[in-house]
Amino acid sequence: MKRPTQADVAQLAGVSVATVSYVLNDPTGQKVPISPETRQRVQNAIAELGYIPNLRAQSLRSGSTRTIGVLLPIDQNSYFWQILMGISNEAESHDFSVLLLPDSGLQPAPQTKHRLIQALAQQRVDGIILMLNSIALPASIVDQLHKSSEPIVQITSYESEFDYVFGTYDDGTEELMHHLLQLGHRRIGFIHGVVESSLGSDRLQVYEQIVAEANLPYDQDYIQRCGPTSEDAYHATLNLLRRPDRPTALLVINDLLAIAAMRAAADLGLRIPDDVSIAGFDGVPSSNYSIPRLTTVSSNPTEQGRLAMRLMLKRLENPELPQQIIKPGAKLIIQESTGPVPYT
Repeated sequence: MKRPTQADVAQLAGVSVATVSYVLNDPTGQKVPISPETRQRVQNAIAELGYIPNLRAQSLRSGSTRTIGVLLPIDQNSYFWQILMGISNEAESHDFSVLLLPDSGLQPAPQTKHRLIQALAQQRVDGIILMLNSIALPASIVDQLHKSSEPIVQITSYESEFDYVFGTYDDGTEELMHHLLQLGHRRIGFIHGVVESSLGSDRLQVYEQIVAEANLPYDQDYIQRCGPTSEDAYHATLNLLRRPDRPTALLVINDLLAIAAMRAAADLGLRIPDDVSIAGFDGVPSSNYSIPRLTTVSSNPTEQGRLAMRLMLKRLENPELPQQIIKPGAKLIIQESTGPVPYT
């Protein structure tokens, strides 16, 4: 069956093809005045024929696809899905679409990022939003992004030469550590489960700094380094909590791994927070439904996604803007998984 065209819509509505084009491309009528009656006839004809605009042809004519390419690590951690939700919601509210190219999040190798970014840049998109699981963009990838000519926005905890949302946990980590100190904890451990050892340094450095400032007992083994999966965090927590001088509180690099740490504590017969306090980072929705509810430092990932999309919209509207940087900050959400130090 022949696909209906704008000419078919014009014939059924009794108007010119130009009028149909104006109705499709100027829905608010700000550019070309078209009477409500005529606009309604065109819309009725579109509905009756089941006409669908050819977006590819429109983008070739206008030079704009109204599509934003997004590269995010997509794994079992819902934190990244929350960011994507924020990007998508903000994009949709401005009549933009999102083209997602997922990164498995498990391979930090630059050649993998090259391939993914090149694939994204080859798509017809108006701009690219990036969140990569590496400490900084290699010079070769930065050069590749510059050559792509599309506006770039990063969501990162490190400085960037592009527009970026600067999502760090330093203030929130300090607040969390002081919360645990006020509860009387002196032996505080850290589960550092990441793809690349440099990731999460904003949390780890503050932890080490406050341990030193408060003259807390310091043992390098209290920092358990492991891989980024729940299974990795589960076994790292078992190792730490089986020590005779086990920590009475644990900071875990993200909420997903904190929930795995809670499972490990429970399997050892420890009660949370009566025997051990556990806290995470990110503030993902599942932290409200664990048993007990998880104390977390929330970076509001959905809002980070929205902010990144807003930076992109500003850049598209005015390519000559100076560099845009937003630091949304993070806040401590105290729930049920942290409590007073147990008597030992």
